[in-house]
Amino acid sequence: MRRLPIFFVLDCSESMAGENLQRMEEGIGMIVRSLRQDPHALETVYLSTIAFAGVARTIAPLVELITFYPPKLPIGSGTSLGLALQELMRQMDSVVIKTTAEQKGDWKPVIYLFTDGKPTDKVETAIATWRKDYSHRATLVAIAMGRYADVSALQRLTDTVLLFDDQKDGDFKQFIAWVTASVSSQSKSVGEAQGNDFVLPRSDNKVVTLLKKGELAPPPPSDMDCVVLVGRCQKSRNPYLIKYDRLKKILPLNPEMPSSRFELTGCYPVTDEYFQWSAGDAANLLVSTSDLLGAPGCPYCGNISAFGMCGCGKLLCLNGPGEATCPWCNTGIIFEFGGGFDVQRGRG
Repeated sequence: MRRLPIFFVLDCSESMAGENLQRMEEGIGMIVRSLRQDPHALETVYLSTIAFAGVARTIAPLVELITFYPPKLPIGSGTSLGLALQELMRQMDSVVIKTTAEQKGDWKPVIYLFTDGKPTDKVETAIATWRKDYSHRATLVAIAMGRYADVSALQRLTDTVLLFDDQKDGDFKQFIAWVTASVSSQSKSVGEAQGNDFVLPRSDNKVVTLLKKGELAPPPPSDMDCVVLVGRCQKSRNPYLIKYDRLKKILPLNPEMPSSRFELTGCYPVTDEYFQWSAGDAANLLVSTSDLLGAPGCPYCGNISAFGMCGCGKLLCLNGPGEATCPWCNTGIIFEFGGGFDVQRGRG
């Protein structure tokens, strides 16, 4: 039986911290469980997962559906779409079986690329290589997860760009059901020898929308829609991420201008693996604490603030003014209440 390779290429940048990353993991699990009820998919579908943040890696190699186990998704700083495309092309070259005079190879692979942000690396060379050498060998469906994704970059990559804008309860489950239906439809088509032309299933509930070229203007590169800060617990030295989303407030004098302030979303424990998945070069992006609304407590030890800053420029948790030891540089410091200051933010 010829294989139908399905690649999930998933944005695991720090803007996905918290509920978004958890739902993505759960969504992949839902897709797999549903496909295992489909006899056509069981016969033909092989799955692989590529994750990207500041780096890109294959975290689940191509295996048959019945043995595929949804991987734990990492998180890191950066949205390296160019590196993700390079890893995808390497995987296609190494694991997809080509048709030769002696054998029939795999069916044309289908790639589902999910991203909620803007590329932080040099992506144009990878896009050009994909369009020239790989686009005819696979079907790439790019899905912009929310209104802040850089649609223009995705439209340069593929003609099939979809927008999923999670507006109400139940939308994400309907979206996952749509992805599952898409894979099932393709597996049925190849299983019944009806050809390998890819046809998107209809979405009557309008949860996903097919975008036309130029339908959404590219977001300005300076428009950062979330702020993510990294700190460490003073006691356990474990890292955490503090996430803020742009304040959804309409300015009465200029309704089109987004707010320059951000409101707290949450503070999330992570592991040191976060740094392995983050871009190695310093982004050198700063945000003023006066633009950040809310300060969380430490998710590990319960200290009242996760927002103390050492002279080394790193964040740590505090339980009020007094002596502390920085878990980053091991320097002893004395904290006092003070005014606003600039703090280094992640790439998102």
